[in-house]
Amino acid sequence: MPILNRAAELQDEVQEWRRHLHSNPEILYDVEQTAAFVAARLAEFGVDEIVTGIGRTGVVGVIRGRGESGRAIGLRADMDALPLTEITAKPWASTVDGKMHACGHDGHTAMLLGAAKYLAETRNFNGNLVVIFQPAEEGGAGALAMVKDGLMERFGIQEVYGMHNMPGMPVGTFAIRKGGIMAAPDKFSITVKGRGGHAAEPHHTLDPIAIGAQIVGALQLIASRNANPLRSVVVSVTKFFAGTTHNIIPEEALLAGTVRSLDETVRDLAESRIRQIAAGIAAANGAEAVVDYERACPVTVNHAAETLHAARAAIEVAGPDNVNTEVDPSMAGEDFAFMLQTRPGAYIMIGNGQTAGLHNPAYDFNDDAIAHGISYWVKLAEQRLTD
Repeated sequence: MPILNRAAELQDEVQEWRRHLHSNPEILYDVEQTAAFVAARLAEFGVDEIVTGIGRTGVVGVIRGRGESGRAIGLRADMDALPLTEITAKPWASTVDGKMHACGHDGHTAMLLGAAKYLAETRNFNGNLVVIFQPAEEGGAGALAMVKDGLMERFGIQEVYGMHNMPGMPVGTFAIRKGGIMAAPDKFSITVKGRGGHAAEPHHTLDPIAIGAQIVGALQLIASRNANPLRSVVVSVTKFFAGTTHNIIPEEALLAGTVRSLDETVRDLAESRIRQIAAGIAAANGAEAVVDYERACPVTVNHAAETLHAARAAIEVAGPDNVNTEVDPSMAGEDFAFMLQTRPGAYIMIGNGQTAGLHNPAYDFNDDAIAHGISYWVKLAEQRLTD
């Protein structure tokens, strides 16, 4: 099934916006230039209401349809980039040292702007369409900040939808599932406090490196022996810092890592076991372990009815053979989960083709996906805001 003709006509203009945003990345909440660019485009389109500063630097636009049904749905795109140095050498590559759009948020923002332009022109729907441009998705809980600022109540949002590109999926395809689609991405650190000394006399020390190594090994048992094998969890130690030279056993060692889970029960189990394992192994060796466990965003849970609505819109754009409605969940995190905790909705993946992976310095959003993304947003809005 073809993309919308008007979406194809908008391709060059939206691509230009996308590449401008890619060249000028901003991170976390410091997205003032990006937010100003978004607000200026919305004003050009004749969007009825434009509000800035929601969730510190978020932008919200309201497009009123031809009827007054009182219904309102929200469509969300993220705006922030990553603290990463780009290596693509594309003409539109980042011009800001140490910052780049390595997750495609420039494409997400551009596609939602394209849909807003289309829908402001046609207004072939009954009710209010709320377009949401969010800061600080990459670890800053920008979605939660917008929710706390009254996003849902202020704009009367009854359903909310998100979309993310996925490298490896062909352009023109979509993927979604009911229930958990993205994991809760928690992080932890463990400080092992031992007793330092001369490396030639280990019997006079409490070696935090040896103790830390035991902890690393034991943490692997959480997934393999503690959690229900039908309920996924990942426990990865990604940092191990200790010592200053070859002949000194240090006083302390620092371990850090991440826990990814798709179930709150398993999430609780993982945190509990990390604390027990670290304390127990340290105590058995006469040392001490201090655990700091930080919960980030929750599991991104797609609501059943809204998942069907999103899949239906995607099928209208791409055809049933190009929409996977039972995609495997990802163990990556997504703070859109906070919005889905407050309103029913769904999060869908759109194909980015055979590009470098997300959060990779060689990544670039595939502009060939633009018209497909615009068409999806338009179909979804028109379907959910019918007379």
